[in-house]
Amino acid sequence: MRTTSEKTKSSPSLLPIIAATKKLWRQHHLTYDQTHYVAKEVRRALAIERPKSRKRVVARLREEERKLMAHAYRVQGTRGLLIKTLFQTGARVSEFVNIKTDEVFFEEQMILIFKAKGGKSRYVPILPQLAHELRTHLGNRTGYLFETVQYTQYSPRRIQQIIKETAADAQITKRVYPHLLRPSVATTLLERGMPIEQIQKFLGHAKLETTQIYAESSAEMIKESYQKALAG
Repeated sequence: MRTTSEKTKSSPSLLPIIAATKKLWRQHHLTYDQTHYVAKEVRRALAIERPKSRKRVVARLREEERKLMAHAYRVQGTRGLLIKTLFQTGARVSEFVNIKTDEVFFEEQMILIFKAKGGKSRYVPILPQLAHELRTHLGNRTGYLFETVQYTQYSPRRIQQIIKETAADAQITKRVYPHLLRPSVATTLLERGMPIEQIQKFLGHAKLETTQIYAESSAEMIKESYQKALAG
């Protein structure tokens, strides 16, 4: 979803202005520094101020996550286990649909996310309970970790539909989609003390700055630190 700023920048109504400006600047053979200076002076003359930067607030699920999971488990089939696995692994939906049965290591309680974003692979831990549920779910079957009733690979689009349908049936008013589960599990892990560098590796972020967004967005962490600091 594009932000208001992005929509404004790409507005078709600006195209004639861009064309006229381009013609004027080309006519006077302005350099980069000169165009920068002209734009600055125009903004100053028109009293156009730079908008104050706002910290990005990452959307996440809280009570909705439990409600979503509980309802999913009431649906016949593997929907509950599918959504729980997607949430607890923090996998991107494009990674999740490609997980194969031989990439789940029950004894080690790990799942291999093979050739994830950027072509890199990573191991993610899973809880003993989830490992037990997955072992029961798979039995002796091979193929993909989760498959359709036709024993074919799920598409990312179908996973999207499943989560949207489940959220609607659970009467969750917030917009719920697969990628929303990643910041949800990330902020939960942060709030419960997992080091941010480990969460970076868990999520497969190339840069720590990407993971840092979740730390900046966690009001619960601020509240906990505040209460500890002033307690007693």
